[in-house]
Amino acid sequence: MTVPFSSVLVANRGEIACRVIRTLRRLGIRSIAVYSDADRNAPHVALADVAVRLGPAPARESYLDVDAIVAAATATGAGAVHPGYGFLSENAELAQACAAAGVVFVGPGVHALEVMGDKIAAKREVESHGVPTIPGIAEPELDDAALIAAARRIGFPVLVKPSAGGGGKGMQAVRDAADLPEALRTARRVAASAFGDDTLFLERLVDAPRHIEVQVLADTHGTVVHLGERECSLQRRHQKVIEEAPSPLLDGETRARIGAAACRVAESVDYVGAGTVEFLVSAEAPDEFFFMEMNTRLQVEHPVTELVTGLDLVEWQLRIAAGEPLGFAQRDVRLDGHAVEARVYAEDPDRGFLPGGGRVLALREPAGEGVRVDSGLAAGLEVVTEYDPMLSKVIAWGEDRSSALARLDAALARTSILGATNNVGWLRDLLADPEVVDGTMDTTLIDRRHSEREPSAPSVSEIVLAALLAHRAREASAPHGAGALWSAPSGWRMADSRPVSYDVAGTTVAVADGGARVLLGDAEHTAELSVHPGGAGEPHHALLTLDGITAGFDIAQDGPTLWLASDGRTRGLRLRSREERLAAALAAVERGDAAAHPELRSPMPGTVVAVPVADGDTVTAGDTVAVVEAMKMEHRLLAPISGVVRVQAAPGDLVRLDQLVARVDATPSPDDAEPHGQSPRETGTP
Repeated sequence: MTVPFSSVLVANRGEIACRVIRTLRRLGIRSIAVYSDADRNAPHVALADVAVRLGPAPARESYLDVDAIVAAATATGAGAVHPGYGFLSENAELAQACAAAGVVFVGPGVHALEVMGDKIAAKREVESHGVPTIPGIAEPELDDAALIAAARRIGFPVLVKPSAGGGGKGMQAVRDAADLPEALRTARRVAASAFGDDTLFLERLVDAPRHIEVQVLADTHGTVVHLGERECSLQRRHQKVIEEAPSPLLDGETRARIGAAACRVAESVDYVGAGTVEFLVSAEAPDEFFFMEMNTRLQVEHPVTELVTGLDLVEWQLRIAAGEPLGFAQRDVRLDGHAVEARVYAEDPDRGFLPGGGRVLALREPAGEGVRVDSGLAAGLEVVTEYDPMLSKVIAWGEDRSSALARLDAALARTSILGATNNVGWLRDLLADPEVVDGTMDTTLIDRRHSEREPSAPSVSEIVLAALLAHRAREASAPHGAGALWSAPSGWRMADSRPVSYDVAGTTVAVADGGARVLLGDAEHTAELSVHPGGAGEPHHALLTLDGITAGFDIAQDGPTLWLASDGRTRGLRLRSREERLAAALAAVERGDAAAHPELRSPMPGTVVAVPVADGDTVTAGDTVAVVEAMKMEHRLLAPISGVVRVQAAPGDLVRLDQLVARVDATPSPDDAEPHGQSPRETGTP
């Protein structure tokens, strides 16, 4: 087959940019990457043949800058621009600008982008072509008052959805009328930030639905085919987490009908390229489906379709954009086996899935038969909070669904990302859920069973491992030669040796006899440790035998924090020095009753997007004091008590993890007031 273009600019970042560039390389096409200042050393930059700087880290000044993208394409002689997904992938302005510059936009035409990019217009369009839609109200320029009135007519629960954009961003499920005003404010703020358009509409919220989407391909010669469906019901906060193809819900007859409906949707707007039509399907009536939206781009979960069809969707996007015909018909499409994908996010399941930054100290990603990893990771990479928190995708293929699930779980168990908190261990727990195993899950499963969990305390093995590694490092740095025993921090004495204590995440561990004995509380353990160096960029591997039982860990250290992973589960343990322990104890004494004056600290690194109170205002417990955004997710900081708020941040401020944003000084009750003219010292108060 011919090469469709000599050079292509990839207008994206992270794992999708790397994935597109790999297809370009296979086809012999020169690849051009773009990057922001935050991504100067990112893997997609190194992977491409040419790289062009767009601008500063904020997306609006780099990846969302249409002029900068087109200028980079023309300056490097790109014949086409591939937008990936997210950012400008569904942006009609970019498509128009590319056409004006004589550069091919790898995607559908402007008409399809404009109609399907407006969820209100899209619903009207598909309804006119006989495709069923969810009951609701979808009219342009509805203000909050009109939406609140419409919700009463539709009936609760309702789903608030931005008209522009997709990916679940800004969507708010509302079950009570009293919660609707705040949901509308939040949805408008997120929509305006993510898409530049805060238009909203409402749909009836379908309880316990299944989310089924259909992949379509359409060429410029009038051929439209579907490549089967994907099950995307495992979602958290309307963001997909695990996807698979085909769906375990649909039978052959329903698969054909929903596929035909997806093709009608594409034909209604003269669609060209790869697109995805999303439907809600009732688990109780799987032969009924309702159109939700069409994503006019490649989807994050496209690899599962590639694995069961044997087609490279990026290659077909390029060939269609170059005017080539598909060369196959619907009857030629075959689905072979089963594929499942898990999205690896930089988030902490133990802290409400808050996103987090960090630096990848060491990395181990799985490989092997039936396993594919689409990744934007590399050792040394800074995980920045300006963009989406997805780090990579782990995908597995099997002859049937059970073998694909087992292969995916084993692949996740072999994944180690040290230095950045991630959700790999949580993904393994989700895959083991009985409803996932038997294929009866719906979009509420994660909220019902996996959205909240208590932070897990470090295991004895993890604590002992950290202490032994600290002890080994301490011995290695000790002086040698004559008199060394008197100055070395080994615990050696003229009589019995004295154990050396370490503080591991607030737990005191005593190590004696060079590490052979460990005292943890009242329990004494026997231990043996061996460490095997990893390759370049890979973690070291530690084998710890504790009381006769051996466990393996991948390890890496960043200053006082030890990162370790086992069976895909990652943890960072901080080793506190003696000076830090003493300082903390002293601060606790000096703080006294400071618990009555709680501080509000940012639970994640990010940007303050709203401060609805002013310094000195009186607030009630539960009031929103500030809103912090990171990786396209908002988190509200609530007043824990009633009192006077002291604000320490303003909208637009960048904040670090645990940075002080505000504090609330409790309003003293009359009983707490001091007698007039007397100080605490005079009344005997310490």
